[in-house]
Amino acid sequence: MSNSGNHNSGTVAPKAFGVSAAESRGNAGDTPATTRPIRHVYVHIPFCARICPYCAFYKELLNRSQTGRFCEAILRELESYRGTGDGRSLLLPLTIYFGGGTPTALTIAQLELLLRGFRERLDLSSLEEWTIEANPGSVSARKADLLKRFGVNRISLGIQSWDDHLLRLLGREHNAWQAEESFHLLRSAGFTNINVDLMFGLPGQTMEQWRLTLEKSIALQPDHISAYCLTYEEDTEFFLRHARGEFWQDADADSEFFEIAMAMLEHAGYEHYEISNYARPAFSSVHNGAYWLGKDYLGIGPSAVSTVGMRRWQNVCDYRSYSDRVLSCQSAVASIEDLTSEMKRTERIALSLRTRDGVSASELRHSEQQTNEFIALGLLRESDGNFVLTRKGKALADSVVEAFL
Repeated sequence: MSNSGNHNSGTVAPKAFGVSAAESRGNAGDTPATTRPIRHVYVHIPFCARICPYCAFYKELLNRSQTGRFCEAILRELESYRGTGDGRSLLLPLTIYFGGGTPTALTIAQLELLLRGFRERLDLSSLEEWTIEANPGSVSARKADLLKRFGVNRISLGIQSWDDHLLRLLGREHNAWQAEESFHLLRSAGFTNINVDLMFGLPGQTMEQWRLTLEKSIALQPDHISAYCLTYEEDTEFFLRHARGEFWQDADADSEFFEIAMAMLEHAGYEHYEISNYARPAFSSVHNGAYWLGKDYLGIGPSAVSTVGMRRWQNVCDYRSYSDRVLSCQSAVASIEDLTSEMKRTERIALSLRTRDGVSASELRHSEQQTNEFIALGLLRESDGNFVLTRKGKALADSVVEAFL
């Protein structure tokens, strides 16, 4: 389960997304897309051993007959963004993020092909963070050693819960014991930056189950914890069950789950630096932080989204079509959107308000009355020229953000 830009920087090869160099510059001269190298790269690997009924990201059941060809297509698309032809590098990443799907569902040979391919094709001299998402049970000691050897330095482990009943409800292929074994295996392989994903607001989940999941997670001392509230997304089995009345959402209970997470994780020394994310000092996600700050980023793979300058595009959402297109030297892009300054501004507000640093007061200068009302209600406060959510405001973050959009 990806928490990156699939949905997820710098110069983009116009050929790679089907527009001319003149079009890529726009009417106002060169955009950042033609003057700065890309610094953040997301790679979408959609394969899963089992499809989780709540997940709305693009995913497919693992098909071993197709994955080798798919990996070749990923590297071919990466190559299309390597250079401008005049010696300038289009890619100089600070962060790389492999999300999915389940990237570690690939075989050791396929993972090595991808990792080696990225190292050979990119200048990684500035790389600070290379994350790969993993599911418990899909990480062996050999895979962990391979990831470490090729430069991956952050793992995001999709645990979700330490309760076996809830894991079965979520359709996960692992149990709590396997999750703990996977965590220890990654530590033994030398990974000093591990995130664990947790979920609350699950059908039938009790406050005691949530407390126990948090206690268990804290005891393992991961470096980062992501705690997400379940949402019923369209095109998922959970959405249909919710529509039939089998599942329901309790906003008051969700708020209590959230309050418990804040209290327990902050007491344990984790900084609550974004609504769903907690980190030990110096372990905030650099890659996700780039999204929240509105930085340019490049998406590689089926369904992956890129935003560079004032342009956003998304690749085709089918790995077969994606591979066919890329390997026949055609563009994988399915849609292109030209952004406006107002669109970028509202995105900055929506994302920045969710973070510890908040949003610049200058961004809200046209919403002075709304801002003052939220301050009076105790939902916002001013800090160093920014407006940030209070503890009370964090529990109502979506409503506060929506009011400014």
